[in-house]
Amino acid sequence: MYKISEIVQILHPSRTFITDLNSLVQQLFYDSRKIVQADNGIFFALQKNRDGHRYIKEAYDKGVRNFVLEIDEGQEIEFPGANLLWVDNSLSAMQELATFHRKKFEYPVIGITGSNGKTIVKEWLFQLMSSEYKIYRSPKSYNSQLGVALSLWGLSEQYTLAIIEAGISEKGEMIRLESMIKPTIGILTNIGVAHKAGFASKEEKIYEKIGLFKDAETMIFPNSYLENIQLPYRPRKFSWGFDEGLSLEVYSIKQVNDKLTRVTFYYNGRTFAIEIPFVDKGNVENAISCVAVMLRFGYDSEVIASRIRELQPVAMRLELKKGKKNSSIIDDSYSNDLDALQIALEFLNQQGQHPFKLLILSDIPGVGIHDEKSLSKLKRLLGEYRLDRLVLIGEVLPKLADQFDVASVSYPDTTAFLADIRSFSFENSTILLKGGREYHFERISKLLVAKSHDTVLEINLNALENNLNVYRQLLPKHVKLMTMVKAFSYGSGSFEVANLLQFNRVDYLTVAFADEGVDLRGGGITLPIVVMSPDESSFESIVQYNLEPEIYSFRILFAFLNFLKTRNISSFPIHIKVDTGMHRLGFMPGEIDRLIHVLHGDTVLQVKSVFSHLASAGNEKDNEFTERQISLLEEFTKRLEDGIGYSFLRHIAATSGIELWPKGYFDMVRLGIGLYGIDVERHDLPIREASTLKTNVTQIKCLQASETVGYNRHGVLHRDSKIATIKIGYADGYDRRFGNGVGKMLVNGFLVPTIGDICMDMCMLDVTDIDVSEEDEVIVYPDIKLAAKSIGTIPYELLTSISQRVKRVYFYE
Repeated sequence: MYKISEIVQILHPSRTFITDLNSLVQQLFYDSRKIVQADNGIFFALQKNRDGHRYIKEAYDKGVRNFVLEIDEGQEIEFPGANLLWVDNSLSAMQELATFHRKKFEYPVIGITGSNGKTIVKEWLFQLMSSEYKIYRSPKSYNSQLGVALSLWGLSEQYTLAIIEAGISEKGEMIRLESMIKPTIGILTNIGVAHKAGFASKEEKIYEKIGLFKDAETMIFPNSYLENIQLPYRPRKFSWGFDEGLSLEVYSIKQVNDKLTRVTFYYNGRTFAIEIPFVDKGNVENAISCVAVMLRFGYDSEVIASRIRELQPVAMRLELKKGKKNSSIIDDSYSNDLDALQIALEFLNQQGQHPFKLLILSDIPGVGIHDEKSLSKLKRLLGEYRLDRLVLIGEVLPKLADQFDVASVSYPDTTAFLADIRSFSFENSTILLKGGREYHFERISKLLVAKSHDTVLEINLNALENNLNVYRQLLPKHVKLMTMVKAFSYGSGSFEVANLLQFNRVDYLTVAFADEGVDLRGGGITLPIVVMSPDESSFESIVQYNLEPEIYSFRILFAFLNFLKTRNISSFPIHIKVDTGMHRLGFMPGEIDRLIHVLHGDTVLQVKSVFSHLASAGNEKDNEFTERQISLLEEFTKRLEDGIGYSFLRHIAATSGIELWPKGYFDMVRLGIGLYGIDVERHDLPIREASTLKTNVTQIKCLQASETVGYNRHGVLHRDSKIATIKIGYADGYDRRFGNGVGKMLVNGFLVPTIGDICMDMCMLDVTDIDVSEEDEVIVYPDIKLAAKSIGTIPYELLTSISQRVKRVYFYE
């Protein structure tokens, strides 16, 4: 802990308002939604994505009394009893604090950078070296400018080795990370295409990355990436690769079977071999990096070989799945440490679809009966996050059950829990599974997750969050954000996506029909929800569930007005749709006088927004038409505002409009398909595709030329062929037009065509020219834009056509 007086000396703020010099700081907060143990925290009002100053009051109300701010607007009056520090840049201030904290520790710090493999190497080194070292490592993939600062804050005297990731996306970032981390030993992993847009060349990216090692004692790297690169002068170079004269020479790499690779090395005058329990090139390279690190630390080759053979896959993400009996399962097994537990509990805490929250937790490495510091942190985590029930599995945690402030039940192992699982009621619960690999929590997941066939739509919640923030950064601070979750969130789900949007504080959600809004209310969504296609039969639900209808005609306006009057309801929010050229729904501009006449002086309705829809915002040839639409809305809303005597929000820009028409932002914008990373107009935006439709190979057959495949014998073979049947058909939403070679899927990195007609529940692929096995994964839409174009439609249709029987799996990396 630091006293606030110490932090003042470290940060040198331009101005301070201090009420308690002895206030203690142990936690760094930057997100008011994730505040726990508020009385020992300090809140940094960061400006990126959203202005953190907007959330000072929320942090204060939660108990935070220490703040680092950039904007000085007399906050000491608004927040009595708080300690306020004003700086030029809040993120830089957090980094300065982390830099100071890092310097307090003399034990070795390993810094890892590269395009891929950072997290895997970090986690594998933890697996390989924990017997000799008490290791602290970056939580998950905390490797950004913010993430590194938060990671370093976790260093303490209880550790003897630290492993910190460093990730960059553009030139100039590494110098700040290096000054914070100051690694003793540096590791360079793979150099690939990630973040290539931020650099002029691959060489520029490499020079930027190796800047992390400028003051390191040793730099460990694959020589193939740095053959023509001038390396930093100071570090001892520990290179590995196939060339002679390297620190670690790789003699050969041979695949033993489908699960094992044998690598032979030459090091310090002797040859030795190891067996790596992986066969893909990336993981073999990652394992070799780990071998190099262990040699640098003085491990014997026999010890290295025995431990490498036992390496376990690294769980890179947690998954949210639909459970049985109206439950949701968060599967985050195999990364069971206190930092990973906190991240998982934060994710659990933002789920609002069920009234109860349950944690099933196994013993955690490093948390023992006599480890007071780790035990204290565990108690805090279990106390701060709102758990209704706790299941403890193992030898250690059950002995500590009475110290946790939550109702719990204990079992010695997973088998004992499964034997008693029928005695538990999991209905209406969100259940977090957090177990060490040796506890095999996949057995629990298998019992709790709702069954379905093997075709799944994976939705990357990180990508959704990234896309949301990318579009937010385009908007002026005063412009609100409405997000579209109609049509089952463009096929991506219902409350799962809405929960993420609510957690990220969008201003409105929009659905097509009232039933969708009712489902969201049942899933714990409290945001304002606009219904875009209301009808008279839905009025009761709209009022009961506090939904806000779009009013697009006098017929629907009078019907809703009469409905509210009969129930003595006043000031009910509505949204007026104006037809400025789309000619779908909406009041025509010429109807403005009659609309004013109806709404002027009316107390039953309250106009919350008036909006229209751009018909062709992405087509440059229609720019004049788009300009006219924007002008028409501006004219209409000015007259309406003058006529009814109060103001309201105005909006016309959807995804294409956000990207291309800043003059159409008005007071709010509507983000639709862009949230899901599909069909964007601006390719300079770092948008990520959020969903992937996957299935697998059910059976493989070798057939002779002239045989036929599928219904109506349309799939005629012109050569001896290998045909794979996969588990997706038109009942899953895979259009019949993709049959007979029109559709292309990705199997083991290769594009392969369909053959024959698409069946209801399956279809066939011609895999003659590739190596494929039964149960191999198949990516249904490698490029969804090209797939849509091939059958004359748009990505929207493909996404929204994915059947509800296809299981949605949400993951958070």
